[in-house]
Amino acid sequence: MHMLYDSDAFAVVHILANAVEEGEVASLDGPQIPRHGFEIVDKRSGKEVYLDGSWAEMFQIQITAWQQNTPSQEEVEDTLEGYATLAQMPVVMH
Repeated sequence: MHMLYDSDAFAVVHILANAVEEGEVASLDGPQIPRHGFEIVDKRSGKEVYLDGSWAEMFQIQITAWQQNTPSQEEVEDTLEGYATLAQMPVVMH
């Protein structure tokens, strides 16, 4: 799990669900297709959305574009606002 972005309004975490930790040996017993996703938390509404599959791929393309063309915080938050409209799950502390 990697924190990618954290502001007063949003937090974005990249989750590598089946990633092999450093120093571990990959097992052939478990799932072989790597899965990853992004959790976007809208701190203002207290809700989160998890992007995986094609949604995660689209978001990864956006991140790559941001790495090549450093956006302003306003541009990042405008984009995250669009994804936040998908947020239905309340954030639960565990």
